[in-house]
Amino acid sequence: MTVVALTAAQQAAVQRRTVLVLSLGQVLGGIAFGATVSLGALLAADLSGSDALSGLATASVTLGAALCAIPLARLAAKVGRRRALTLGNLFALVGIAVVILAASLRVFPLLLAGILMIGAGNAGNLQSRFAATDLAAAQHRGRDLSIVVWATTIGGVAGPLLLGPGEIVGAAIGMPPQTGSYAFSFVAQCAALILYLVALRPDPLLAAQLLATAAAAATGKAIVDRPLVARYAIFAVAGSHVVMASVMAMTPVHLAHMAHGSEGMAPTPADVSALVGITIALHVGGMYALSPVFGILADRWGRLRVVLLGQLLLGGALAFAVFANDKEWGVIVALILLGLGWSAATVAGAALLTESSAPELRTRRQGRSDSLMSLSAAAGAVLAGVILSNFQYAGLGIAASVIVVAIVALSPLASRGRAGASPAAP
Repeated sequence: MTVVALTAAQQAAVQRRTVLVLSLGQVLGGIAFGATVSLGALLAADLSGSDALSGLATASVTLGAALCAIPLARLAAKVGRRRALTLGNLFALVGIAVVILAASLRVFPLLLAGILMIGAGNAGNLQSRFAATDLAAAQHRGRDLSIVVWATTIGGVAGPLLLGPGEIVGAAIGMPPQTGSYAFSFVAQCAALILYLVALRPDPLLAAQLLATAAAAATGKAIVDRPLVARYAIFAVAGSHVVMASVMAMTPVHLAHMAHGSEGMAPTPADVSALVGITIALHVGGMYALSPVFGILADRWGRLRVVLLGQLLLGGALAFAVFANDKEWGVIVALILLGLGWSAATVAGAALLTESSAPELRTRRQGRSDSLMSLSAAAGAVLAGVILSNFQYAGLGIAASVIVVAIVALSPLASRGRAGASPAAP
């Protein structure tokens, strides 16, 4: 596709349409991911015959996202966001088909392969938030990115809600048990693929690259690259994600221990599930509901300040995890603050990474950031289980606080990196 230079008015109009298309794509793409998160562990336990292996489903979807983040980002740099996002949708479509086949044949390794491919498709969903910044004006970059992040909520919530209706549809058309909602996921992924092919025009990344080249030719100055700031942004995003993922992953286990350890009548499984469901729902609400607010604050206050605001919120969450972990309300408050802190740090950190990178290096670094974020979260979740079993929930809170302190302590590097302009470097 040929991309022509855009006037300022045309750029603003294309950007508005791009944010809308990406947001709709996030809703559609999130349905498959939400269904996989909800059903993956159940299918893994059923096909493997062991609850101990059920966690491999979550590990597979995370690994798939980590492995494909960098290749998809490099592909986007060469041929544009539209083709890269479309390829992500194709990965997810193949993955859904493989999961259904694995459930039908009852082959556990095949199931993990399918879930891994769905995770690869989710790497495209992660890339969408960066695509929202390609043509964004500097004063609205955080806001536009956060709108696409917020749209993730709809797909993430819709996926689990379709489990019941999906089983009814699946039984009617002869699908294996616990795979019916993947029929909805398949349709949603097809719709997202068509949406990107048809509506994501002109390609925002290719158009942005053309504008950057034209601006450099007109002024004689290239956009300054700030590698130190970019590295800090990658560290801040990955570190904040590790803190969130590790504590969140162990919270259901901690709540179950709390419920069974309390005096009086033993709780029923339904009571424990209800408590866990409410807590995680409020946590997810904290992660996404206010992301546009943090995006606007990042535009007005500055990216670094909002990253540090995120660390303040994460620190508050960990304080409740340490000092009020024996009370249900304390754990709930901790999880809400944990989601809010993640949202602030992720939105502002992604905007900081984008604007501190020269155009020719931007997508490469974005891919590295997504890959590191996924891999570190997977490792953090594993280590969190070890810490919880040996040092309890309070010990997990103390261990996670080390990362928060490191992000705050290293923030002056980002400030110095702003002053020290440097040639483009990876």
